[in-house]
Amino acid sequence: MITRINKRTGTNVTELVGGTPLLELPSISAETPGVRILGKAEWHNPGGSVKDRPALWMIRDGEMRGTLTPEKTILDATSGNTGIAYAWIGAALGYKVKLCMPKNASEERKKILRAYGVDFVLTDPGEGSDGAIREARRLYAEDPERYFYPDQYSNPANPKSHYESTAPEIWEQTEGEVTHFVAGLGTSGTFVGTATRLKELNPEVRVVSFEPDGAFHGLEGMKHMGSAIVPPIYDPTIADENRATATEDAYDMVKRVAREEGILIGISAGAAVATALEVAREMEAAGESGTVVTILCDGADKYLSDNFWED
Repeated sequence: MITRINKRTGTNVTELVGGTPLLELPSISAETPGVRILGKAEWHNPGGSVKDRPALWMIRDGEMRGTLTPEKTILDATSGNTGIAYAWIGAALGYKVKLCMPKNASEERKKILRAYGVDFVLTDPGEGSDGAIREARRLYAEDPERYFYPDQYSNPANPKSHYESTAPEIWEQTEGEVTHFVAGLGTSGTFVGTATRLKELNPEVRVVSFEPDGAFHGLEGMKHMGSAIVPPIYDPTIADENRATATEDAYDMVKRVAREEGILIGISAGAAVATALEVAREMEAAGESGTVVTILCDGADKYLSDNFWED
């Protein structure tokens, strides 16, 4: 199991995962006076993204089951953020990490992984995360005794992390007043785990998933389910509604949130706010009030080299 530092002498960095703030977005919410739009600021996790939660849960689960032992290397496919989470947790706990990642992942992500000393394989960018998944499977099949392969797309500890941490935090932070939950689909763990628990806490909470509006998109880490390898942990019956979000809308919202809210968010977070605003506008038009909560998956620090910032 994970070694924890005595609280009287200090805190292990792994204990800082979770407990992220829920931010008001007053400028965005001003469009819908009867509906609050709130964003969970997941860049406050040690690795800078929401993926710290599932990565830590999967590693803990592997240790508990005995499938992750000190001599094994953590191996998985990633679009970047889960890889960074594996990287820092692996460094903190003494595990080697090897990752398969699309070649077009942002340069910032690659530099962060190099800083942690991670071995990573770059796969065909045209195949997106699916190509990285296929390469990780190939490597594991070649030498299964060498690797701990958590497989974030299939591992139930992924949604469990959000069931046990993200959803209860949202419930507590909104004092049970959340009426709508909006989250994107990548591995689908964030949506599946959080939505399932929120529905248990209040069956009236409306849960809305979203995905890119086409197979070719710029929403790094997200999946267009109709054209991709569908993660085994994904359950399409959980969502009350599934929406499609355009890359251009995400880019526009990232810039808007930076310039109107003073918050630098990542591209998938931009897509989340754009979709949440769409939901809020429809509620306002129907004369409904409520509280829409979405996930700000990461900050903008990994995307500052992207061209969309230029007007």
